Amino acid sequence: MNMPTTGISKFLDKSIRPIFDKHARSTTIIDGVDLIHRLETYTTNGYLKPKTYLCMFDITDLYTMLPQEESLDILIEFLLQHGYENFQNIPIDIIRKLALIAIKENVFVYEKKFYQQAIGGVMGLAFTLTLANIFMCKMRETTCSPTGSIQ
Repeated sequence: MNMPTTGISKFLDKSIRPIFDKHARSTTIIDGVDLIHRLETYTTNGYLKPKTYLCMFDITDLYTMLPQEESLDILIEFLLQHGYENFQNIPIDIIRKLALIAIKENVFVYEKKFYQQAIGGVMGLAFTLTLANIFMCKMRETTCSPTGSIQ
């Protein structure tokens, strides 16, 4: 993609995705292929028992329907929770401003008219996937308890 926000999006993704991978990737299933691999591993290691419960979310159009402000709040909460008040010498409030630009300042042309995306992130932008994964981690934390009950 070649959009005005592509560079910021790539920078944020390159900076934040490793943090997500380090702290949350092991408990997050990204797609159907990942699910199959995880189930095979769980079965091989003896973790999949008859009383094992799995909690799964499948959200239609997640990337393009992310609530922008709430996603940014969750992003900052995630970074602070894992001790990143700044990284690469960039304060966290600047990271939030860059993320805001990456998801809010997107325009597209349809039938020779310009439109600005008001909800969610742009499909195909690198940072959108990482932001959606962090958002879903928060939803999982607030919805599924470790005891197996659903809130």
